[in-house]
Amino acid sequence: MSKIYYKSSEEIELIRESAMLVSSTLAEVAKVIKAGMTTIQLDKLAYEFISDNGATPAFLNYNGFPNSLCISPNEQVVHGFPSEYVIKDGDLISVDCGVIKNSYFGDSAYTFSIGQIDEEKQKLVDVTKKCLDLAIDKAVVGMRVGDIGFAVQQYAEANGFGVVRELVGHGVGIKLHEKPEVPNYGKRGAGPKLEEGMVIAIEPMINAGVAGVKFHKDGWTVTSKDNKPSAHFEHTVAIKKGKADILSSFSLIEKVLQQKN
Repeated sequence: MSKIYYKSSEEIELIRESAMLVSSTLAEVAKVIKAGMTTIQLDKLAYEFISDNGATPAFLNYNGFPNSLCISPNEQVVHGFPSEYVIKDGDLISVDCGVIKNSYFGDSAYTFSIGQIDEEKQKLVDVTKKCLDLAIDKAVVGMRVGDIGFAVQQYAEANGFGVVRELVGHGVGIKLHEKPEVPNYGKRGAGPKLEEGMVIAIEPMINAGVAGVKFHKDGWTVTSKDNKPSAHFEHTVAIKKGKADILSSFSLIEKVLQQKN
């Protein structure tokens, strides 16, 4: 899809339904994720939950990807395969999920802290999440894609972290990946203009060390070049006047996490 697809208000509501199912799926993950379990167990849970809710996992068989979730521990940035990897206390586990419901896509990601994490990882998680908030503040009519990227880059780099450049956010809704690309770096006032009807996935991918990444031979897994931890948060967002309309939600996830603690 080479051109930007502008959605009607009815379509945005259908995308919201899909995005909220993604959020509910991540909340189901939040209920069970803990040290000692494997990432493939989380994937099976997500597949069943999405299917039980009348939807299809968007990632499953997408360009050959074999699972419902991308699960990326620690130095993995994104696109990690669920596996027999045993989650450990102190891990950061990024979980990215997409669904198709009523022919519309939703996409969101959350980085889970397992048990007690060290100060560097805690700062990384906090900064990456704040980067997403700052980016969403710019996702309004009249701004440009570069304003979103600049907001992420400025805050992440001011905190001493690396901003991944090889992977970007994207338009979403009719397809999983649409125009425009939404980088996490950029210049203010540059790039495509944000207009009503655009729906984008904003997804800061921030490394504790250098910005560079390694692409692995499996064709999917991406890790930080220096093997330092990486964090990833993502929302599906509709561009509106004055204030962005966030179609996914972290509140469901965080309510579960608070109850667990």
